[in-house]
Amino acid sequence: MNAPDFWNDQKKAQNIIKETNFLKNLIASYEKTEAQVSSCIETAEELKKSFDEELMMLLEEEYAETMKQFESFEINVLLSHPYDKNNAILELHPGAGGTESMDWAGMLYRMYSRWAEKKGFKITVLDYQEGEEAGLKSCSILIEGDMAYGYLKAEKGVHRLVRISPFDSSGRRHTSFASLDVMPQFSDDIEIVIEEKDLEVITMRASGAGGQHINKTDSAVRMTHKPTGIVVSCQTERSQIQNRERCLNMLKSKLYQRMIEEQEAKLAEIRGEQKNIEWGSQIRSYVFCPYTMVKDHRTGYEMGSVQNVMDGELDGFIFSYLKSLIK
Repeated sequence: MNAPDFWNDQKKAQNIIKETNFLKNLIASYEKTEAQVSSCIETAEELKKSFDEELMMLLEEEYAETMKQFESFEINVLLSHPYDKNNAILELHPGAGGTESMDWAGMLYRMYSRWAEKKGFKITVLDYQEGEEAGLKSCSILIEGDMAYGYLKAEKGVHRLVRISPFDSSGRRHTSFASLDVMPQFSDDIEIVIEEKDLEVITMRASGAGGQHINKTDSAVRMTHKPTGIVVSCQTERSQIQNRERCLNMLKSKLYQRMIEEQEAKLAEIRGEQKNIEWGSQIRSYVFCPYTMVKDHRTGYEMGSVQNVMDGELDGFIFSYLKSLIK
């Protein structure tokens, strides 16, 4: 057996082990939920025979714990689709509106970073283009963690902001839009051949938000796949060679994702609906004025505390969307 075959077999074995462990955990979660439900039923039957205040309090505690366990099991079931276990690549782009929209895209970058930090996920900024006055022109980040893509696929779409603009001296209310694209990160062993002649590679100086996110070197790489027009950028590494490798991996992920979409014709499962970054196409609205509320237009789920959402409290929106997929 030659070296490439050996490593391919090793990777296949690792994937089988991961899938087996996932199924084992899913079964264990189901059995635990079933046992807790049975316990609640038994306690309720005892209360029917003879009411006891302490037993009632115990049942309430058991019920609360059972519902938490059931939600955990339910989410595991919802995240059992292909690619859900993969890491996620997020791309943020402001809509029309100049500084307002660029600032809003920057706010979304912070929101998703906070969410990932709370999950204990690793965040790597692959590309960050600052806005002239505020926010960002574009941003690509890699989020690594268990079920990262499974969770974040719920966030793909256009996000709408309503607020009193800090950039308007008249204090008028503005509406801004920004789009988030989410795709699974595929490993570097996916079988996609990219011809060198099909690539246009440009190198440039790296830059970041206040110099805090990106090393300022001459190593940034922007790669265009000429047959498809797909563009990827990376400036997170100091070495131009390493940034080129990351770009190739991102390009492979995008090409592989496109291939899956074409083969399976299930755009909603992989990339979601393609929409313009404008009025009427948003998946969610974030209203700061004249009242405070965040509402998901796909599910109707809403929260009154905008600040909590901007600080990364997104699980309610994510779970409600995932649940809506099985209705």
